[in-house]
Amino acid sequence: MPSIVHAITEFINSIVGIVFSLVQSVFAVFHAIFALGGDVITSVFKVAQHLIAMVTDVFQGALGFIAANFFAIAALGGAYYIYTVYQARNRGSLRNGKTRT
Repeated sequence: MPSIVHAITEFINSIVGIVFSLVQSVFAVFHAIFALGGDVITSVFKVAQHLIAMVTDVFQGALGFIAANFFAIAALGGAYYIYTVYQARNRGSLRNGKTRT
């Protein structure tokens, strides 16, 4: 009789061990997903930090002053172009009898 009780006890212990292993595996997967997300966010911030450092290094000195002015003029010109295209599109829709929504 003790061998049957021992066998049933070992079987139940094995089932419980399998359930605990599955739970640990699920937690490990969630831990890996959260770690991946954290690493991605950290990497994005490091890339942004390096890009900012690169831009500040480029725009130092006399050549950097010229490059910064060229960039500022190009940015203002691009913004003006986008603004005029947007305004022309809106005025064209009002001329055709359509109302703006």
